[in-house]
Amino acid sequence: MEKTLNELKVGDKTEIVKLKGVGDVKRRLLDMGVVKGTTVEIERVAPLGDPIEIKIKGYNLSLRKEEASKIIVK
Repeated sequence: MEKTLNELKVGDKTEIVKLKGVGDVKRRLLDMGVVKGTTVEIERVAPLGDPIEIKIKGYNLSLRKEEASKIIVK
């Protein structure tokens, strides 16, 4: 079952299936290494859910909730 990254909880590990969206946001995510097949782990989620900190390719990355909602995972 596919979910979006912002639906996961701290400690969850998953694999990126695809990115939704177009333009600058999608390009920025791709530039940061958010690509299909990459494993990500949820490190921290702020109290209101924004931002979400993930571990990807050995480094930490903070994403806004809106950005995380465009990342489809399994």
